[in-house]
Amino acid sequence: MLSSLRWITALMAVMLTITIKANYPPPERLTGMNPCISKQTCHECIQTPHCAWCAAPKFSEKRCFLPNINTKIFATCEEKYTWNPDNVFSMLRHRDLTKGGYGNRGSGGYSSSSSSSSASSSSSTQIKSGGRQEAVQIWPQEVNLKLRINEAYRMSFAYSQAEDYPVDLYYLMDLSKSMEDDKKKLSDLGQLLVESMSKITSNFRLGFGSFVDKVVMPYVSTMPKALAEPCPGCAAPYGYKNIMRLSQDTSHFAGLVSNASVSGNLDAPEGGFDAIMQAIVCRNEIGWREKARRLLVFSTDAGFHYAGDGKLGGIVKPNDGHCHLDYTGLYTHSSLQDYPSISQINLKVKQNAINVIWAVTEEQISIYKRLTKHVEGSFAGKLSEDSSNVVELIREQYDAISSSVEMKDTASSAVKVRYFSSCLGGGAPIETSKCDGLKVGTKVEFIAEIEVTSCPANKSEWKQRFDIYPVGINETLTVNLEMLCDCDCEHKGHSMYEPKSPECSGVGTLKCGVCECFDGFFGKRCECSPHQDSTGFDKHFQSCRPDNTSLVDCSGRGTCACGVCECEERENPEETISGHFCECDNFSCDRDKGLLCSNHGTCECGQCACNAGWTGPSCNCRSSNDTCIAPGTTNGVLCSGHGDCICGECVCHVEGDNTRYSGKHCNKCPTCPSRCEELKSCVQCQMYGTGNYSNPEDCAKNCREFVPEAVEAVTVDVDNDEVPCFGTDEDDCKYNFVYYYNETNCLKVRAQTERECPPQVYMLGIVLGVIAAIVLIGLALLLLWKLLTTIHDRREFARFEKERMMAKWDTGENPIYKQATSTFKNPTYAGKS
Repeated sequence: MLSSLRWITALMAVMLTITIKANYPPPERLTGMNPCISKQTCHECIQTPHCAWCAAPKFSEKRCFLPNINTKIFATCEEKYTWNPDNVFSMLRHRDLTKGGYGNRGSGGYSSSSSSSSASSSSSTQIKSGGRQEAVQIWPQEVNLKLRINEAYRMSFAYSQAEDYPVDLYYLMDLSKSMEDDKKKLSDLGQLLVESMSKITSNFRLGFGSFVDKVVMPYVSTMPKALAEPCPGCAAPYGYKNIMRLSQDTSHFAGLVSNASVSGNLDAPEGGFDAIMQAIVCRNEIGWREKARRLLVFSTDAGFHYAGDGKLGGIVKPNDGHCHLDYTGLYTHSSLQDYPSISQINLKVKQNAINVIWAVTEEQISIYKRLTKHVEGSFAGKLSEDSSNVVELIREQYDAISSSVEMKDTASSAVKVRYFSSCLGGGAPIETSKCDGLKVGTKVEFIAEIEVTSCPANKSEWKQRFDIYPVGINETLTVNLEMLCDCDCEHKGHSMYEPKSPECSGVGTLKCGVCECFDGFFGKRCECSPHQDSTGFDKHFQSCRPDNTSLVDCSGRGTCACGVCECEERENPEETISGHFCECDNFSCDRDKGLLCSNHGTCECGQCACNAGWTGPSCNCRSSNDTCIAPGTTNGVLCSGHGDCICGECVCHVEGDNTRYSGKHCNKCPTCPSRCEELKSCVQCQMYGTGNYSNPEDCAKNCREFVPEAVEAVTVDVDNDEVPCFGTDEDDCKYNFVYYYNETNCLKVRAQTERECPPQVYMLGIVLGVIAAIVLIGLALLLLWKLLTTIHDRREFARFEKERMMAKWDTGENPIYKQATSTFKNPTYAGKS
């Protein structure tokens, strides 16, 4: 058998050859607790992650070990006896990704020429008749994987959307009376539907089927007249009928839809699930192709019956999920079997890789959208009242289906598969199984993390085969999984398998170096028996397990020799294992800072026995509380009364939301209310002789807690938790001081020597000055006013004088005044009488 290192080297060579780019290396070996020590057989050992088994005969060390931790065992056990299987991966079929279509379009991406793959694999592209290239959308197609339990393995695979991929579209229509106008519109749009789908792919086939409901009361009326004509102009009711098989001759589609007769039923829901089941499972009758995207368009304006509803009509036999169509395409078991359940529909959809498109009216769209969550790969679209938008709906839903890919698998419950991908981005892969936004030829890389969680009880299930597949695509990645649940040396025919071996006292089978004793015998070499015999064993032997719940002998740290434990010896001679069941030792006690029992005690049976003056699980706590009392404290209060003394150290209290104590002795409280207001009176009286205690007697009486230290300027030492205080006294003088607690929890105060007082102000002078200033300013304003008015008057008088001098009339008379009397003088009169 190859060693662990050789297995890894060989596996890496295979990985490089087949170019699996996203395969991650195996997880690192464990370096913590040893999970292997309690494993007694080879299969138990290799079912534990990273453990190796030594099958060498007469091996004195523990056989199950961690190779990278138990290096002594790994070096002692010969390579041919070391059983340490690694995960092994190989590819069987890995044809290149191709786009399909016609002509030589080249490879779509991944290729491989691994010589380790089987001869059946082929990397060449298959060309079908007519020059058509077969599409390959998933790579690789089949792999082998040998996997250990609980050791996840990551393998990469790729998906690429094909070009011109074949499409099979089966139109399944509700032909109850309410869908009569929809049938006419679909008949008119038949050719348009063909032309629209032909633009998507040149290899398109179309089929048509219809359904009504079970011909049983209370779903349809069973009156003879109603059975012949349930409604005016209606045909007889039926369950499901395949009218047109999938065919490339799509010219008949419109005519068959037009000639299809509508029928009627009584209740609102229809028998659509019966029709879906038959349309899916009747592969030959419907004509589904192996290599094609299969679309089933389900068109209705009503709800659906499902499993259990058949009991209303007396139908109790469950739906068997098989095909029951006669030569005319009519469903023959409609009145014999119940409706299928949603889970049955989902199972058949997955098995047959069919995408269901629910084309329903607005009243039903919410119901069918919820249905998409329970039917894999299904989509719901809103149909107009007369189905006039059916072509756009199908094209829209097809684009949504083809532009995304979702990975699923058929793994059993014992296998857990997780998917990772960066989709079309370039970042690190994230956990997802679905990618959107795909186009033709776009490659998407996925990583499948496969982990076997447990070995099934049935050995036949240790080899399983499951598929990883893209939803709605009939292509798969097949994984042939072999679970590594046991060792070859535990099976007959192997060189290390010896029945009735002398090593087992002839009463046991030697498997992988250890004895499997026959019934009635036990011991390392099957040398013990519960009954007294010729060998002289005492029948009143003592068990090697403390109780019935123990799964290993001697606590997994010794060997059981006829009911007596022989404890293992440690490499370090100072370390010993003892006890009747090897349950005690002197090295597994609690440690503090890497020191066993903190060097303050001894380890006795896994528990520390502390020296005097020490206590605690690891003897790291002092038994005395002296260290929790602040130096200089005379009252003996622990942790200054603001904490608890634990292990000789103070654990400070937190009181309320804002009060938190700190410091070695919980004597500091940065968040406590300040004592500035409390201390200011004593600082004022002791330093400045002011304040409430300005009388020396009052000051001496009330201020005994501290004596302030005078300093020129007060500075605050934040590291010492000093609290600054300041204020203004009755003299409007500013004072500053700080207080703090020293290591002995004593209050200390530093205060500024001199207060900062404002200069003396003479209020009388200021008042008189202000009054004098006001009077002087008033006099100045009056003089200024008098001066201005005098100047103005003189200017006006001068102007008047100037105008009077320039007047042309007698200035002695008013030119505009005329007296009432006129006086005339006779020039000839000389004044003589």
